Amino acid sequence: MNTGRGVLALMGSGETSPTMVTLHRELVARLGGDADAVILETPYGFQVNRDDISTRAREYFRRSVGLTTVVAPDARTDGPAGEAPGDGDADRVRDRVRRADWVFSGPGSPSYALDRWHTLRLGEILRERVGRGHGVTVMASAAACTVGFAALPVYEVYKAGHHPTWLMGLDLLGVLGLPVAVIPHYDNTEGGTHDTRFCYLGEPRLAALEHELPDESAVLGIDEHTAVIVDLGTSSVRVWGRGVMTVRRRGAGVLVPGGTTLSLDQLRGLVGGRESGVISPPRRPADDGIGAVHRAVTAAEGGAVTLQEAVAAAESRFDTAQEARDAATMAEVVVELESVIAAWSADMEEDQGGEWARTVLHGMIRRLAGAAGRGLSEPEHTLGRILGPLLGLRRRLRADGAYDLADEVREAVAAGGVRLRDTLEGSEWSWEEEPRDRETNSLPEA
Repeated sequence: MNTGRGVLALMGSGETSPTMVTLHRELVARLGGDADAVILETPYGFQVNRDDISTRAREYFRRSVGLTTVVAPDARTDGPAGEAPGDGDADRVRDRVRRADWVFSGPGSPSYALDRWHTLRLGEILRERVGRGHGVTVMASAAACTVGFAALPVYEVYKAGHHPTWLMGLDLLGVLGLPVAVIPHYDNTEGGTHDTRFCYLGEPRLAALEHELPDESAVLGIDEHTAVIVDLGTSSVRVWGRGVMTVRRRGAGVLVPGGTTLSLDQLRGLVGGRESGVISPPRRPADDGIGAVHRAVTAAEGGAVTLQEAVAAAESRFDTAQEARDAATMAEVVVELESVIAAWSADMEEDQGGEWARTVLHGMIRRLAGAAGRGLSEPEHTLGRILGPLLGLRRRLRADGAYDLADEVREAVAAGGVRLRDTLEGSEWSWEEEPRDRETNSLPEA
């Protein structure tokens, strides 16, 4: 591999979601051949479900990116609680990370990660990777918080109410002449009625913290589902994704939209206050509308949608189909939304709305069943028109392995007096003249 073509990629969020698939593939393609790929679990290494998070991450990179990875475990979890690793363990971790073609770290606690990486001197190894332009280093969400000279203790401030303060960061960007504090989730809006921008800090706390930074430094904000790619070979900086990179000094920010490429010198000028103004966004083709739900599983630069947006689009399309009495489209939306939820299931972050999305999906199935129920009380030719799409929906759900949802369809039509029988050729239905007790009687499983 040509180590002079190394990359440092910082992601604001969505690092193992469909929105970042295209970028991950692009970065891995730079390596060529079989890459030695390592996932650093440290930011979430204290969590009891760390093994599940690591498994989902490995599966995401294997299936969506075509990359086989190994997990470098948080060394503290290998021995008794609170016991530091031996020198040999730490040496092996440092050597593995130093030589790896691709290193990735993502969500969790920035303060925990910094404590462990300072203790293991792993920050030195990561800085060396960046300094010599070796391989691809991807730092996302909590890990992205750690790469500046100052870092934000997100959990302590937002969850525990600690007084806002800066921690000593890894300063990976200092190697490139960028004295910054990196803040991912910069445009977060989860708070609704309260300000959760700037990685849950909000404006008042960020403004107070800015006064503690040296004059020559700045805050580097990265929006959600957005990445900043530093090409260490060409000394260029590219903003990728749906949001912007913000260079903020004393409350005044310069916005760098997705699709923009700057030289490293230009970014240094923005950070040091020697350059100012608004960066013009690049020209992009007109959007043809993100109406179809399947667009949500296609991650293209600037065009991918979040799970929340995909669910909203699905609901709108389902409502329109219901008003038009278009059962086939209603069933199609249910199947597409189930596929979208499955695509997002590998996301390492646990606050992306998966349970909410499934609640919406189940509601759609009940509404579709309600329409079927009304059809069941009408002549048989009307019944046939609604059952065709319903059986097609059930067949596709079973093919995708969504057996729980397929069973909901079976139970819905059974409540209306329709018996389903599964054969090798598909499902057949028959009308029961005297439907059984709809509350207590169920049809036999296929």
